[in-house]
Amino acid sequence: MKKFTSPLSFFLSLFLLAGLVSPAALADGQEIPFSVEAAAAILIDADTGEVLYEQAPDERRFPASITKVMTGLLTVEAVERGELTLETTVTLSDTLYTGIGWGGSTQNLEPGEVLTIRDLLNCALIPSANEACNALAEAISGSIPAFVELMNQRAQELGMTSTHFMNTHGYHDDNHYTTARDIAKMCQTAMALPVFREIVSRGTYTVPATNLHDARVLQDTNALVSGAKVSGFRYQYAIGIKTGSTPEAGYCLASAAEKDHRTLIAVLLGGKNWISNDQVVSGNYFTESRRLLEYGFNSFSRKTVLDTIEPVGTVPVTLCAQQDYVTVLPAQSITATLPNDLDPAVFDRSVALPDTLRAPIEKGQVLGTITISYEGKDYGTVDLVADTTLAFSRRLAVIEFFKSLFRPLWVKILLLVLTLFVLLIVLRRMVFGPPRRRPYRSSQPRTHASSYRGRKR
Repeated sequence: MKKFTSPLSFFLSLFLLAGLVSPAALADGQEIPFSVEAAAAILIDADTGEVLYEQAPDERRFPASITKVMTGLLTVEAVERGELTLETTVTLSDTLYTGIGWGGSTQNLEPGEVLTIRDLLNCALIPSANEACNALAEAISGSIPAFVELMNQRAQELGMTSTHFMNTHGYHDDNHYTTARDIAKMCQTAMALPVFREIVSRGTYTVPATNLHDARVLQDTNALVSGAKVSGFRYQYAIGIKTGSTPEAGYCLASAAEKDHRTLIAVLLGGKNWISNDQVVSGNYFTESRRLLEYGFNSFSRKTVLDTIEPVGTVPVTLCAQQDYVTVLPAQSITATLPNDLDPAVFDRSVALPDTLRAPIEKGQVLGTITISYEGKDYGTVDLVADTTLAFSRRLAVIEFFKSLFRPLWVKILLLVLTLFVLLIVLRRMVFGPPRRRPYRSSQPRTHASSYRGRKR
């Protein structure tokens, strides 16, 4: 890919680029229709963290100045906790340039100069001033080493398991590394903070005159946001985030864009430059990042895979006179960013519900769960709740009680024996008739009159 060298080639390049990322070019159903010209890359939905594209996302790489995202994140979080404010003033110390070698990006801040936290944040995130990061570190943690320790602690909290920071700004160190996936997690958290998001999306900022310096006009190094430093790559939907480059890291860019109420984050590490007329020209990592973002917007959409108004099933209900079943509904909806040609109807549903229930049941009562998955990936588990209230019936409860008395096996056997006994008695009566009564016989000896006749008186 070559960079344009004239207005005509400029517009031709844009035209070809638009063709690469148009929906028609991506409608062939391929999962990954292209590879990014970089060592590692990832594209995520910033609202959900879902991965839409990845290329060596877990390969250990040097982040260069993308490191400053963590410095900015920790600073804004400290402001939100009330530990300091954006208007808190900081007097820069003699350790301002710790760990910064020759050629590092700077705004020529000086020891003894007084700036606000707001001004330092803008210096760090817009023109990528290394010394501004050290100043923020000392303002928040008291020292640079303490702040670096905080950076590593926060990285672990964010699940950045393959990341280790050695400094606040990203100047090269062999033990200062991360991955595209970890950076995406960090950027997702940072972009959720309004103050951070506003700074990285504005493109320019004016630092008022200080006690040691005239006013400074800051220009963003991210050409997707601002064309002040590198022209021809502006992307109308771009809202950040941070560039970075060192000989060891290559050209790196964490970018974000917002379109149609969706926010995507792309991370590109180890990007390359174009070679035009035997001259190295920067910019390829901007076009590749834009291509990633456009791929996400054009090939994916937010879809509902489970709706709260969608009946999932029914469960039999006893002891209720109204009805003998209850319908269950999802307590919450599940949405996902999916390829445009993927129908959520094909997703697998794993439902866990009891075989039967007893009244009373309240509307909204949790009765079970449902898990939505597709090709081994879980998209969420939510509760299943009753869609109506079912009252308890005392009459049915009494009937059920007596029924329960006859459920044991031994009771059934006893009843069978008694029934057979009664049947035998009835049959005997039918065959032989009722039993005959014997004549009455006195137990006293019979006395005859003749026995007295011969007696003398």
